[in-house]
Amino acid sequence: HSAVARAAIDAGADVVNDVSGGTHDPDMLSCVAEMGVPMVIMHMRGNPKTMQSLTNYDYDRGGEEEDRGEGVVAGVARELMRRSIAAENAGVPRWLQVVDPGIGFAKDVDGNLSLLKGADALRRNCDNLPFLFGPSRKGFIGKVAGEPDPEERDYGTVAACLACLQNDGEHTEEACSLLRVHNVKAVKQAVLVHEAIQNAK
Repeated sequence: HSAVARAAIDAGADVVNDVSGGTHDPDMLSCVAEMGVPMVIMHMRGNPKTMQSLTNYDYDRGGEEEDRGEGVVAGVARELMRRSIAAENAGVPRWLQVVDPGIGFAKDVDGNLSLLKGADALRRNCDNLPFLFGPSRKGFIGKVAGEPDPEERDYGTVAACLACLQNDGEHTEEACSLLRVHNVKAVKQAVLVHEAIQNAK
């Protein structure tokens, strides 16, 4: 909510992270624009109670013909770009925007895996805006690995985070700019080793 975002910034926060991408509060985008702070625009359909019934990306819930049959990577990219444009039109410049595909929000297991595998294409389809991925300890890891306890999913989290950093070999930039994780030490170590391998001669 915009009132919470304003209070957080006034209390010393630096960034507004909106899991609805500005759709749940009509005043959010203008509020962020007025404050002039960075904004994380996350992709989500519906709300926390309805989102897991909205995981089909083989059709567009808005009914636009060009969106039909595009799949989760293209569908999420299209919907994220709509929110990015809305934010820009409200006064949040693109250089203050970070987009987040919303791993675990209105995605099933296959959808989450496809987004991680297609992270590079996802970023290109979003005009190379900076991307934040937050796969840490999410339910899809538990289902893939058979691990019901979220606190025991750090190994799977490392794998998911490294997948976000891959690119198609044609671009030097990694697909992911920011990672949101619980076990910072483990993921940092993995990323440092990954980067060393990537930069090896």
